[in-house]
Amino acid sequence: MAPISTPQTPFGRVLTAMITPFTADGALDLDGAQRLAVHLVDAGNDGLIINGTTGESPTTTDAEKNDLVRAVLEAVGDRAHVVAGIGTNDTRHTLELARQAERTGAHGLLAVTPYYSKPPQEGLYRHFTAIADATELPVMLYDIPGRSGVPINTETLVRLAEHPRIVANKDAKGDLGRASWAIAQSGLAWYSGDDMLNLPLLSVGAVGFVSVVGHLVSPELRAMLDAHLGGDVQKATEIHQKLLPVFTGMFRTQGVMTTKGALNLQGLPAGPLRLPLVGLSDEETAQLKIDLAAGGVQL
Repeated sequence: MAPISTPQTPFGRVLTAMITPFTADGALDLDGAQRLAVHLVDAGNDGLIINGTTGESPTTTDAEKNDLVRAVLEAVGDRAHVVAGIGTNDTRHTLELARQAERTGAHGLLAVTPYYSKPPQEGLYRHFTAIADATELPVMLYDIPGRSGVPINTETLVRLAEHPRIVANKDAKGDLGRASWAIAQSGLAWYSGDDMLNLPLLSVGAVGFVSVVGHLVSPELRAMLDAHLGGDVQKATEIHQKLLPVFTGMFRTQGVMTTKGALNLQGLPAGPLRLPLVGLSDEETAQLKIDLAAGGVQL
């Protein structure tokens, strides 16, 4: 049974975009994925993104993606929204992944803007509409022009919001002005996809986070969210400021690399990375330890 959702919070409020644990020889670690999922939900997440780019989705097979969704559902599917990342820059392949995720039991879909090919806005509209038409699952768009090469314009977001199954947007555009207008005009449930802007986006109408640093500080993110929702702006600001070294440290280099580095230091399931990503250097690890310690993270 899927966790309870509302139109305002269709996927919960605090979600971590989960890494994909691998064994020492680079194979999929399904036991580790289940243990990490339980750890994250126990820490305050009411949703998890599986097979996103933080999950190294460009280097996992379709079968591995399916196995991951099934394993995480078995571990926490009765306690948290399990959202499957299915986005690629090939609409037909994306639809196959969406249908696969639905058959396996995922609670929702995360669809990133098609990358590299830089389609026009009409192409984005047709791509996302095709995804929403392909299954009965709710869809969260993922707007990240810094990686995909193109933004989802506000006008396109408003058009897409007319589809009954396109219910949310993960915003990694880094533009509070555009976010303000898009939230007001589209009515989509808005999730911060940029940890440094988690609190600022709440202030303009976001309902929650899809976080990378949630691997390490989910209790603090939950406390910041609760303080904001409760009207305690000062407390929310204090938590945000305390976490600034964590936000900075986790994105000094590629975020999957730092996340796996930190989890390995904590003894949590993570393992190595698949090329082209590589493990942190000794110097990067030393700096990460300094940054996380400054933010109160115990390693």
